Amino acid sequence: MSLVTTPASLLATCAACASNRVTTITMTLTDGSLVDFASCHACEAKSWKQAGTELDIATVLGKAKKHKAA
Repeated sequence: MSLVTTPASLLATCAACASNRVTTITMTLTDGSLVDFASCHACEAKSWKQAGTELDIATVLGKAKKHKAA
């Protein structure tokens, strides 16, 4: 059995509490844009970034909204 580990220097760090207990994933939203989502297991902070720029939740929800065909 093999256990894969990531060196601490390569782990994501939470902007709110500096913990490295962070899960990060890249998602493609409904509008086709790529965003990086991060969730901290220590303080439960969540963030979304697009091309390195922080996005607020309202922007993310707008980009993820399904639009009805006219």
